Amino acid sequence: MTQLAQKLDKKLATWRPEVAAQVEQIVTDVIELADTDALDLLPSRTIVQEVLDTLDEHQTR
Repeated sequence: MTQLAQKLDKKLATWRPEVAAQVEQIVTDVIELADTDALDLLPSRTIVQEVLDTLDEHQTR
């Protein structure tokens, strides 16, 4: 098992059940996207943050 898998396994055991369930769903989604070579269709975190920042700027005007 990789270090990442080990860390995830340990963390899942310590988080609240609803948080662990959300993380499991997100990881499952990423695995499915990777299996279909569709990861490049997801926007990067930077792009998402830029969009959120722009929306916040427009709301404060």
